[in-house]
Amino acid sequence: MISRIWHGWTAPEHADEYEAMLRATVLPGITRVKGYHGAYLLRRNVGNEVEFVTMTLFDDLDAVRGFAGEDYTRAVIHEEAGRLLTHYDEHSAHYETVLTAAQVRELAAGKN
Repeated sequence: MISRIWHGWTAPEHADEYEAMLRATVLPGITRVKGYHGAYLLRRNVGNEVEFVTMTLFDDLDAVRGFAGEDYTRAVIHEEAGRLLTHYDEHSAHYETVLTAAQVRELAAGKN
């Protein structure tokens, strides 16, 4: 599994609207991609901005390409969401997911 990590920042007065858009439109829209397994959304106040981190989960880099295109490291910014951001990562980082929360629970229960 591949975890795709991306950061974006917005002004505090736009943070709730941006989060609502991610929840209602942007992240659910990725379900159209074969090999997509959901997302985590993180949020924190940083100085005079609000930082969002998305971690989207995919089967493999081919599935990531199905979402982002051949240049799969480039950020994919929903047009409406982009208007609410003050700045963002131009590229996403990709990691091999070596342990998930479900696997940790299994380990703790003695299943592995």
